[in-house]
Amino acid sequence: MDNYDHLDLDEIDFAPMDGCAERLALLTLQEAHDLLQLLLTIAQDGHPLSPQADRLAREIAARIPSAN
Repeated sequence: MDNYDHLDLDEIDFAPMDGCAERLALLTLQEAHDLLQLLLTIAQDGHPLSPQADRLAREIAARIPSAN
């Protein structure tokens, strides 16, 4: 498993949210693959956000193990 000790979550600006909810510090591998699939779908669809989705998909794909 990847080592995320270098991440300082106190240095990250999270979006405001309800005080009774709890955030997860990291995505699970399955969530990362789901997000990657969504971004690839948007990137290939000709959507106005396709360039941004393609860039994010490449960044995520470079950081997670293959689904196969």
